[in-house]
Order: sequence, then structure tokens, then C-alpha cells
Amino acid sequence: MRNAIRIGGASGYWGESMMATPQLLKSGNVDYLVYDFLAEITMSIMARARASKPETGYATDFITGVLKPNLRDIAAQGVKVLTNAGGVNPEACGAAAKALVAELDLDLKVAVVLGDDLLARRDALSAAGYADMFSGEAFPDPDKLASVNAYLGGFPIAEALDAGADIVITGRSVDSAVTLGACIHAFGWTPQDYDQLAGGSLAGHIIECGPQATGGNFTDWHLVKDTIADIGYPIAEIEESGDFICTKPAGTGGTVNVGTVSEQMLYEIGDPQAYMLPDVVCDFSGVTITQIDDDRVAVAQTKGHPPADTYKVSATYFDGFRAGTMMSFVGLDAADKARAFADAAFTRARRVLRQHNMADFDETSVEVLGDDSQYGAAAQAAGSREVVLKIAVKHPDMQGAGALLKEISGLGLATPAGLSIFAGSRAKPSPVVRLFSFLIPKSELSVTLDVGGTRTDHVIAQTDGFSPSVITRPDMPETQDLDKAVSVPLVKLAWGRSGDKGNKANVGIIARDAAYLPYIWAALDETAIRDRFGHFMAPGSGFERYLLPGCHGLNILIHEALGGGGVASLRNDPQGKAYAQILLDYPVPVSRDIAESL
Repeated sequence: MRNAIRIGGASGYWGESMMATPQLLKSGNVDYLVYDFLAEITMSIMARARASKPETGYATDFITGVLKPNLRDIAAQGVKVLTNAGGVNPEACGAAAKALVAELDLDLKVAVVLGDDLLARRDALSAAGYADMFSGEAFPDPDKLASVNAYLGGFPIAEALDAGADIVITGRSVDSAVTLGACIHAFGWTPQDYDQLAGGSLAGHIIECGPQATGGNFTDWHLVKDTIADIGYPIAEIEESGDFICTKPAGTGGTVNVGTVSEQMLYEIGDPQAYMLPDVVCDFSGVTITQIDDDRVAVAQTKGHPPADTYKVSATYFDGFRAGTMMSFVGLDAADKARAFADAAFTRARRVLRQHNMADFDETSVEVLGDDSQYGAAAQAAGSREVVLKIAVKHPDMQGAGALLKEISGLGLATPAGLSIFAGSRAKPSPVVRLFSFLIPKSELSVTLDVGGTRTDHVIAQTDGFSPSVITRPDMPETQDLDKAVSVPLVKLAWGRSGDKGNKANVGIIARDAAYLPYIWAALDETAIRDRFGHFMAPGSGFERYLLPGCHGLNILIHEALGGGGVASLRNDPQGKAYAQILLDYPVPVSRDIAESL
């Protein structure tokens, strides 16, 4: 057993820069390197690739960009590599890794975790009548499914490490599982060590998005703007207790401070007291985040509860086609010109659809970026002399979606004055991929390990399930007398980061000082949320606010706010990445003493 381990977070998505691995090997002094490549959109892309070429369907650049240039150094340092790069074809990814190990004549054992892929059971799952866990919608047409994958946890990864694996490749596991698997192996945690499992999972959550913990997407971007090119990737120094320190390699760019780590903790977590993972239900509400040195932040007091007796399953399915493009208008009345152009494009495209006896568009979208007047109560001063028109549609047929693109091109000489566009080929329709999430009993899954060619069955830990009754909500903070209040923009008081949970927007806000939290909580009420996000929200949808006293934060979960989310959305921001930025200039009344201290 170890007292502490060092884990480097080297990838946050498929397509990230390849700079992390050599950086962490050079100066990170790490025991493990973990790589997260997957998202729901990624799974559908990999599924399409596997359908056309059975030997594909995984993150190929894990082999070509991570292992091939660095494997000799990885082996020399004795670093273990853990990744979900297997996508929808972990066996093929494992075979490619084994071939590279043999080619380089290295003594490394490759393990593959199998059992998450349920696509072959699509007809049985459809017959079982599973409904979407969020919307209640019925199971999709099995013939339209692209992928069906359960989110596995860290214990299969730990078992592979116990069996001597040097490289562990999974299919769909939760993003934090690779970090948690290393902790379980190193510290001998059991399925009942809930607080430790929650701490290891939080460490994985902090580093799973790479440099988002070291200054990327940070509210105080001006502190890191000159070092982004050389930003350091995160390292978690995890103790047997589950507490950990977040840092980065010495001499690298970026910054690790309370703000960067706090923002990442609240990133896309939903209910912070019931962050549900396969191995544990995490409670982040009392987590403390403390600066202990330059670029060293201590994270402690994570609590855990028994996990549910189900796995979350995410399926992706095809639902027609979408098409869209962007162009700019410059000069007087730029926004009005853009909208006139969009109206004309839709009129012409619908005329073409009628001529070919095709259905109307399922959905249309027009966003005039740079013209705040479209944002209702959240509007700022309008009248920009340069705007970008984003215009898009959905249609059941590829040709129907393409009709809009053709008519946009055909309007080039009939447009209002001031049209400009970056030269290049015309955009093309692309498939709409929707997400369908449901819960399946753990007893219905079989997880298998292939370690160095030897296959064994992984025994899934049994649980009585998670009960929401174990959650005790913290008291809401009270504000001081505001008779002589002074309003200041939220950004003066807090950091913020946002993202998506399917079709829900998740906005995390962290007070820069504990004294500010009561004022922030009071200000960001029903009126404030609908003022800033009402134009995004579906009619009748609502939101929840959750309090995190440990880090002086709150998490806002806004339902049906992303137009379907992911590639099912026609929005310019389908994953809610900019929602915190929309909120950060909201006026917050504070005491005169606080206002004068800022």
C-alpha cells in the first residue's frame, strides 16, 4: 500500500493537444497518467466509424499521438497508463496497443475492460420498455441506435492493475473512473469505503478536463492569458484518506488556485450532494478548497454514500439531419440586414421543399451574434455595426436540410448590403444525434477483463442502493441589512463556470470570500435566473439551486435550456459553455463595507 500517489490528467476530450504526455513525463514525476477521451457525441462518431470499418471505433490518436511517441519513456519511468480511449471498440484499441508494445520490444502488459457495450441487446432493451430518465420519452427505434453504453466505474480498472497491467483500456466508463481505479489499486479501498471513494472520484473529476483545473476557461483569464500556450496539465497528489492536492509541473504556464479548482469542482455536476457514480454517490457540499502554496491547492472533506444498484446507460440515436452556416453583416442596421437575409433564405428554401413535396423543417434557428437586443431582459446596448448571422434547420431528410444551404448560397447577389463571408466550400448537412439516458440494474451487466490475453469475469459489488433520505440540505445563508446596499457586478464577488448535463445547463458560482455568499444567494433568485436565461429555457421549464457551504458556492441547474443539447441542438452554444459569462455581470446588492473593500 502507498501513502500517496501522483496522477497526471493528460487528456480531457478526443482531439485535445498532444502536449500533455511529454510534459508530465518530463517534469511531473507521476505514478499514473490518465486520459479521458469520451463524450456522448464522441460515442456516436466512433459508432459510425466502427459501422463502416469494424477495426475502428476508438480514439486512434491515443495510439498514434500518445503511446507511439512516448511509450519507451513511459516504460522506463514505470508509469501506468489508464484510459477510456477504447470507445465503442476497446478490443481493437487494446490490440493496437499490444501491437505497438511488441513493435517496440517492451515488457508491458495491456488490459482491456469489456461489458459496457449494450448495442447488441438493443431489441431486448426496447422490449423492456425503458424510458428516458430525464424526459420520460419512450425508447428509441432500435434500428436508429448508434451506440448504447453503460457507465462503468473504477473497480474493474483496479482489478486489472492488481493483475499486473501497465496499460488499462476501457470502453465507456465515467470520466473519473480511471483516477479512482488507480486509487483503489494503490490504497486497497473496498466498496464500502465511501468517503475515500468519493475523494478519489473528486480528484478524478478535477483532473479529467485537463487544463481546466490549471487556468483554462477560468473567470480570471487575465491572470493566465500570457501563459496559455505553455499551460501546465493538472497533477493530483492523492492520499490514502481520499484528500488530495492539485498542482501542475514546475515551470509550466497557467495557474492553480482556489478559483481554478473550485470552478472545476462545480463543472457539470448537477446536484452536488448526490453526484451519482457507479461506485459511490458523492457529496461535495462540505468540501474545503485551500491555497497552501503557489500552484498547490488542498482539497478535503469529501463525503460519500452507497451507490445506486443501477448503472446509467447512454444511448445515441439518429433523428434526421441538420444544416447551418455563419456569415457576417457590416455597417448601418447590420442586425436588421441579417434578419432580412434569414427570412429570405427560409422563404426560398420552403418554396423548394413544397416543389419537391417534402415536409417543412422540424426546427429552425436564427441567432444574430453581436446584437444583444434578441436577449430580452438580459439585453445590453444594441446597434452593433458588425454582427454574425447563424442560421440553421433540422429536417428528416438530408436533401431537405441541404435546401437551406443551397438557397443561402443562391442569395449572394440579392442580399442586403454588407454581407461578408470567409471563403471556402459550402457547409453540408450532418446527422442529428440525440441522447437517450436510462438506468439498468447492475445485475443485468457482465463485466470482463482481458489482462495480457487472459480473460476473467469481474464481480460487480452488490449494494442496497442509494437513498435520498441520507441527504441533509445545508441552511441558506442570511444577508445583512441592505438598506444602504450598493450593487456590484457578480464577477467582483465570484468565479463562475458552466456546462451541460444533457439538455440541462449547469452554472457553478463560487464566492471569492465567504462573506459574499449570502448576498450572491439572495441576488441569484428566480427573477435573476429568468432575466438572464429565460430566452433559452423551454416554456414551463424550471431550475434548482444548490448550496455548497464548504467552498462558499452554489450550483444552478436549469432544465430544458440547451435546445436539445449536443449535436441535437441548433444553438450556437449547445452545451451552455458561455452561460456563466452571461451571468457574471448581473448586479448584486452588497453592504457598503463590502463594496468599498473591492
